[in-house]
Amino acid sequence: MSDHPPVEDKPEITAATAALHSKILDYLPFEDQTDFEDARRGFITRWPDEQILRKDGHPSWDINAHEYIYGDCPPTVNPSLWRQAQLNHIHGLFKVTDRLWQVRGYDLANISFIEGATGWILIDTGMTADFAAAALKLVNDTLGERPVTGLIYTHSHVDHYGGSRGIISEEDVIARDIPIIAPDGFLQEAVSENIIAGATMRRRATYMYGILLPNNPEGHVDVGLGPGHSSGSIGLVAPNDIIKKTGEERVIDGVRVIFQYTPDAEAPSEMMFYFPELKALCTSEVVTHILHNVYTPRGAKVRDALAWSKYIHELMEMFPDADVVFASHHWPTWGKEKVQTFLGLQRDLYKYLHDETLRLANHGLTPLEIAEEVKLPDSLAKVFANRDYYGTVNHNVKAIYQLYFGWFDGNPANLHPLPPEQAAIKYLEFMGGADAIVEKAAKCYEDGEFRWVAQVLNHVVFAEPDHKPARELLARACTQMGYQAESGPWRDFYLTGAQELRHGAPKARVLATAGSIDTLKAVPINLFFDLLAVRLNGPRAVGTSLSLNFNFSDSGEKLHATVNNGVLNYVEGKTAANCDATFTFTRERWNEFAAANISLEELLENGQTKIEGDTNSLVKLFSLLDDFTVFFNIVEP
Repeated sequence: MSDHPPVEDKPEITAATAALHSKILDYLPFEDQTDFEDARRGFITRWPDEQILRKDGHPSWDINAHEYIYGDCPPTVNPSLWRQAQLNHIHGLFKVTDRLWQVRGYDLANISFIEGATGWILIDTGMTADFAAAALKLVNDTLGERPVTGLIYTHSHVDHYGGSRGIISEEDVIARDIPIIAPDGFLQEAVSENIIAGATMRRRATYMYGILLPNNPEGHVDVGLGPGHSSGSIGLVAPNDIIKKTGEERVIDGVRVIFQYTPDAEAPSEMMFYFPELKALCTSEVVTHILHNVYTPRGAKVRDALAWSKYIHELMEMFPDADVVFASHHWPTWGKEKVQTFLGLQRDLYKYLHDETLRLANHGLTPLEIAEEVKLPDSLAKVFANRDYYGTVNHNVKAIYQLYFGWFDGNPANLHPLPPEQAAIKYLEFMGGADAIVEKAAKCYEDGEFRWVAQVLNHVVFAEPDHKPARELLARACTQMGYQAESGPWRDFYLTGAQELRHGAPKARVLATAGSIDTLKAVPINLFFDLLAVRLNGPRAVGTSLSLNFNFSDSGEKLHATVNNGVLNYVEGKTAANCDATFTFTRERWNEFAAANISLEELLENGQTKIEGDTNSLVKLFSLLDDFTVFFNIVEP
């Protein structure tokens, strides 16, 4: 982004940060170059230009913006994260095995291409149509042009389906009977969290992925899971073939595939699969070259680490003859023994975290205590593919605790604590005031106690947000923790927090849409009304009673919605005989409204919408809805 706040002229490198980096260099086997050899293996060619451009002429991915990563590790970056960044930025078209290629390094996720009998079978589509179209062009230009004859969505996260309209259209799918295969629950999960919880997730994503940070050694360096997100158009071509259980098989354009259904591990809807003729195993995002998130800091449902490890064990038993394992992120691993070893280490990684968390919880330790206690054994911790590049041991064990026991640690003092602003004022009173706290915190900073400095100064900022010395010292502590972080998301969280403490959050703007038209076409109508229910301001709606019918003439969908007791309820597939009003319009027009391309008044205008009953009833409903802003405050009240 061109409007990034300036970075500090001279980055401060404390002795504590330098010492931690030195410890990492001594502990991990940096002399092992196997990952670099594997990441470069099969290289064919790169995107020929310096940028992948969107239709509007702006870059979807700027290759030159990341060239600095090929240099020596700077003192502002954890050397282990720097190593991962260098691997993730090895980019281009790569041959994995006979009839299988990948495009890597231009987006958070890879796109894999399999040569079928008559065309290309794609595995995932990347984040944006702009990247997906470029990847398809690179493959066609290099390997010979072939039509897309199949598409497999590995799971329900947007970086794996968002580029679908860059490679295929609904019209093409119907005309050529192209299979689009996805795991059970894919469509619901693909759009639900980004609609119902969209405002909060988008805001927290700006922290997790360093979206507001500059790309340089003092800012965003790498996500850990990949180099970063492409930008551009996001859409979704809906699947037409669903995998519901392990062992299902398909033949796609002459290529046999055996599926393993793996819900509620890395994603609520996910699957892994094997190509027996190729002896190639796709592990989706369940097995990659990182410790993944059991809980993602952007916010999402907690994942099941035990199920995760069991799926990997089952996979090892199902496909022991796999010669190569590849995933939707990172680079492949070749050789039967190496594949089994790699899978086994990942299986044991998640199982160790699960079992140790539950063992210590059953001894009475709280999640914060467990997070300090659990350390991976060297046999797991010294494996680069198990490192904290994306998820971390620390926050994952807290998530495992949460899955079993919830947010409450059992201590009654934590059952009903004061909210942050009220507590902060009390802390300042007890600790002698803001100036005294900052003075004491400065000494702790010099001793390298950055976690404590951040914890205590957070109270000062929440009680007195205009206290400049507190804000600056807190920003310095966050910066040091960012420089120390091995996890890409932790680094981005710390550095974005520091940036906003120094320069303020971006100007708040209303989140006016439920998504793009290209995505909304595939969204079930019930999810729109789930979002309306979340937006309904309960206290203001108390005393209002509404009963509304909705008919969608082109899709055949219908729905009856009511508002009572400050709650919006609805029933799909039916309408009520007695209601305040019945509205009939096309789903296409409703999508235009949901995408904020037309106003409520335009939606209701004569000739476009049929209205029976009180027109103002829908206006009344929308008058009771809250608007959400994207850039709400995080590091201050």
